[in-house]
Amino acid sequence: MQKQMKVVPLTLDLLKDVNKANDPFSIFGRIVPSFHHGSWSIEEELFDESKETRFPDDHLDWESYIDRKDKAVFLAYLENECIGQVRIIKDVTRFCYIENIAVRKEYRKHGVGAILLDEAEEWARVQKLIGLSLESQDDNLAACRFYMKHGFRLGGVDVYRHLHNQHIDKALFWYKPFEKDVDPT
Repeated sequence: MQKQMKVVPLTLDLLKDVNKANDPFSIFGRIVPSFHHGSWSIEEELFDESKETRFPDDHLDWESYIDRKDKAVFLAYLENECIGQVRIIKDVTRFCYIENIAVRKEYRKHGVGAILLDEAEEWARVQKLIGLSLESQDDNLAACRFYMKHGFRLGGVDVYRHLHNQHIDKALFWYKPFEKDVDPT
């Protein structure tokens, strides 16, 4: 990307852009977690065929994310085009919980997601939180690989969280504590 990208907090005049990064993504494999002797290990299972899916647009009270200390939305822009979004909240666990992170399809693998994670981390540190956390589904292998690449570790698995959705087998909970070498065991 030759053009200058900027990340800005959500404002009233940017509400129109909040779902613009919600593009389809490829489902081509899954994470197969296992828990032994107090720690998680991960294997990957690739599917014979990949498919595209898309999360529905979020219809939230977006104004409630503006100028708050307990939650925020940051939008990434290239020139005047919204190409990414990260939505975060202060969780009761004292982690910054990433409710959503999305990058327009044509801008993936260009560092936009990493910049949005950096913005979330900076916000969390200002709020004196202890790290970042988020949920992914086991069949979103690209997202899981992205989180692992950026220092997230698997902290838990929930087989009941999406019981209502036959397409999701497991919810995976990822953590990136700010203190180095934090071992939860």
